[in-house]
Amino acid sequence: MIALSLAEIAEVVGGQTHDIPDPSVQVTGPVVRDSREAGPGSLFVAFVGERADGHDYARAVVEAGAVAVLASRPVGVPAIVVDDVQAALGALARHVVRELGTTLVALTGSAGKTSTKDLIAQVLQRKAPTVWTPGSLNNEIGLPLTALSATEETRFLVLEMGARGIGHIRYLTGLTPPRIGLVLNVGSAHIGEFGGREQIAQAKGELVESLPPADEGGTAILNADDPLVRAMASRTKAKVILFGESGEADVRAENVRLTDSGQPAFSLHTPSGCSDVTMRLYGEHHVSNALAAAAVAHELGMSAEEIATALSEAGSLSRWRMEVTERPDGVTIVNDAYNANPESMRAALRALAAIGRGRRTWAVLGKMAELGDEALAEHDAVGRLAVRLNVSKLVAVGGREAAWLQLGAYNEGSWGEESVHVSDAQAAVDLLRSELRPGDVVLVKASRSVGLESVAQALLDTGAEGEVAAR
Repeated sequence: MIALSLAEIAEVVGGQTHDIPDPSVQVTGPVVRDSREAGPGSLFVAFVGERADGHDYARAVVEAGAVAVLASRPVGVPAIVVDDVQAALGALARHVVRELGTTLVALTGSAGKTSTKDLIAQVLQRKAPTVWTPGSLNNEIGLPLTALSATEETRFLVLEMGARGIGHIRYLTGLTPPRIGLVLNVGSAHIGEFGGREQIAQAKGELVESLPPADEGGTAILNADDPLVRAMASRTKAKVILFGESGEADVRAENVRLTDSGQPAFSLHTPSGCSDVTMRLYGEHHVSNALAAAAVAHELGMSAEEIATALSEAGSLSRWRMEVTERPDGVTIVNDAYNANPESMRAALRALAAIGRGRRTWAVLGKMAELGDEALAEHDAVGRLAVRLNVSKLVAVGGREAAWLQLGAYNEGSWGEESVHVSDAQAAVDLLRSELRPGDVVLVKASRSVGLESVAQALLDTGAEGEVAAR
């Protein structure tokens, strides 16, 4: 964070200083909410959670070097006391972003936010110092913490914005007003909470409504292949750039194909030229993500050749998102267990089919959460798609939703031992350990709450031990 004195911070957040001998002392380190991350010069933000109260760690963080605590009550050590810690954190982020004057890029969408954010960051980093959202810290706490990690050297700030209801993105853009706003897609993620795709579109479109007009540099980057996103052009006064495979897109892909290993390749076309891209990531769905990143980079002055080179060399920065690892015995594990919705499930299954072409493939799938009344139909559809893609074996893990996955596969024609329903992750591990053989490809995917990353890790540990059925 830019250096600010405790007195300045107290004024910005509307707080009172307590037990601070010298209010001119500056915060020169990071702003953190995890006491384990506190260090010299840092500011610790004390949140009250369900399982822990940050105020209880106040003395420990000061002993670790933190100069003060942002708190909702006096804590016996240097503190800035406010009525609402979350609101104060947001106010501090808003002030720092305004003072820095960095170019702020915000993105949202139902699927692919984190992968696209990682691509944008890796591309822009080649042009100038860039700070971006770590992992999926895209809410009212994670977003301001990310913004506060920017410094005077930061040229680009890339922020992922999530939403679980109308008004959420409007709130986030109020904290960190973007100049460039990117909307990826409108899908089924959290449809149970929103009530329908139209409501999701209403919420996601709050991002483009927040942008400055075109003559002040505002730019909305919209997916030309998604009608609900493309329609958002009418909701903004910013300049509109379209990306996608549509011939009308300003930044588009042509000659899209997958390599023998399942990695996307295409010809990138931008208003400034064209260049070929072959990605390190897996799955055709990354083409859209790459085009979105390319549109941002083009708007910020990068050439088609620079963008294509960066996209071709970019990797995955976030855990459990299409992590492809080959064990010493030749079994390939595709760990995409961070989260799941119908769109990302379909994309992952298609990637599995591409990676496993000519090999035996396994789809270890679990519940997709927050689908509301659409849950039965969507799980059934995923099970059916696994059969249509000729996945060798579906392992549905968990309770009711897993049973729906298997039922969809069965009704599509997956009989005998082609699909199986197991109760939990350990049962899936036991089954796979007994039946995997060299050359098999295993996809592991479900909503985060299911915790199927444990299956992927157990299979990788098994491979390290050299235990695999040789059949």
